Amino acid sequence: MRSGQPAAGFPPGRYNEPAARAKEGIMHKMEWLGVLLGSVIGAAAGIGGYTFIYAEGASYLTNDPAACANCHVMKDNFDAWAKSDHHHVAVCNDCHTPHDLLGKYWTKARNGWHHSQAFTTGNFHEPIQITPVNRAVTEAACRYCHQDIVQAIDRFPHDGKALSCIQCHASVGHDI
Repeated sequence: MRSGQPAAGFPPGRYNEPAARAKEGIMHKMEWLGVLLGSVIGAAAGIGGYTFIYAEGASYLTNDPAACANCHVMKDNFDAWAKSDHHHVAVCNDCHTPHDLLGKYWTKARNGWHHSQAFTTGNFHEPIQITPVNRAVTEAACRYCHQDIVQAIDRFPHDGKALSCIQCHASVGHDI
């Protein structure tokens, strides 16, 4: 075979060089990878969208306390809150999310993710229990709204530490 002549069994043109054939094979694999990746992303978006609509996800972006009762495990907490003194001055987000916009929606997203996993798999404690992270958020909310009282109390630390509002007042907001 002379230089410039096509290899045996290949027509003249782009397929007559081994590098061109290798490049064509890579491009074919890349096309299939693109189709596969697009299918996976599309399926995830479809399932996620369906789940968001089914679980009334948009309601969790509001301040409406009824959204917190979408899950049956929160019904008793919601009913107890409706009968509490805090019902007149605070909604769920006032006590259970930070008071800055980014912190609020980060907490809502994190909790939404964990709640959806727990409720989908059935892997949660009933009655529902607050996590250490959410306990800290709630403690900070108490201290934010009641800062004058807290500052007076914090002048006298207990064992060198500030007292925890929710340690003594665990039933405030919704005693169940």
